[in-house]
Amino acid sequence: MPWQEYSVMELRHEFLQLAQQGKLSFSELCQRFDISRKTGYKWLKRFQAEGLTGLADRSRRPRRSPSRSEETMAQRVLAVRDEFGWGARKIKTYLENAGEKTVAKSTVHAILRREQRVRTDIASQSGPWHRFSYERPNQLWQMDFKGHYALATQQRCHPLTMLDDHARYSLCLQACQNQQTETVQSHLIATFRRYGLPERMLMDNGSPWSGAVDHGYTPLTVWLLRLGVGVIHGRPFHPQTQGKEERFHRTIKVEVLGQRLFADFSAMQRRFDEWRHCYNHLRPHEALAMDVPAKHYQPSTRPYPEQLPKLEYDVNDQVRKVQQTGKISFANRNFRVGRPFYKQQVGVRPTLVDGVYDIYFATHKILTINLREQTD
Repeated sequence: MPWQEYSVMELRHEFLQLAQQGKLSFSELCQRFDISRKTGYKWLKRFQAEGLTGLADRSRRPRRSPSRSEETMAQRVLAVRDEFGWGARKIKTYLENAGEKTVAKSTVHAILRREQRVRTDIASQSGPWHRFSYERPNQLWQMDFKGHYALATQQRCHPLTMLDDHARYSLCLQACQNQQTETVQSHLIATFRRYGLPERMLMDNGSPWSGAVDHGYTPLTVWLLRLGVGVIHGRPFHPQTQGKEERFHRTIKVEVLGQRLFADFSAMQRRFDEWRHCYNHLRPHEALAMDVPAKHYQPSTRPYPEQLPKLEYDVNDQVRKVQQTGKISFANRNFRVGRPFYKQQVGVRPTLVDGVYDIYFATHKILTINLREQTD
């Protein structure tokens, strides 16, 4: 049986002093101190060899631990964790891609747990989910502003993000001073010049890419339609529509922002540029079977036109110019198209239903009118 915990060193010392007196047999002395003869001889041997220091408990850690990671590997795992904040699966893939020897995910996780670098309650908070993505790069880009935050200058930074839906490739991560149309358009042009034009873009229902009036169109979305880029808006109050952007923003918050305070816009943009390269080329992505987004993305074959081509409509379309009021005149009546289309030409195209017409801007249907029901 074990020694009494409250005075273990004193009991051992007392036992050995009495044992050296020789007045009681060793067996009886062990019985009185409630220990085995084997234990008694062990402490006697240590006391004779080392004195009082030999009575202290020794580590029970085995001399060799084949299942324990090598110290260099542990240090490497912790360094990656500290730099990027990733979990075991990403760290394992990153190390192997960097030329390190193969290491099991369970080993990486054990290192993180041993050093108290992981939380154990996250998995229990997760619910069922379904992953969807487009089949090819540039079929859909998602665009949004991450919530603004303060810099050391007390200015507000508005991160503008664009993400390819298929490859999860970060196309733009820009520290903006505002969320105005001119700001967004300038960064869109720079992105289009580098990566080409996508087929469609998905945005939420906020400014500057959506409006409560004019059928939801804004000058920015009209410009995108003019470029031949389709515009899709997420369902109101349903952020899951842009789930990839929402998840991307959460990753930025954890891996880039955290509790850090950046000096100014230049410092913020430098950090964004560094991290965007890491995200695209180094950081394994679970949705891509632990590949990096760069392996799944390729630029669009549709270049950005520095000069917009002339609008052309079908021979059966009746072309109308949008007035300053946002209306067109057709069949001796006025129909509201929207102020963002001011000075643009639209095509009124008949449908198979008598009196019903579709209104097109470039190749995009923007409105349907019914001469039998709709008033001016």
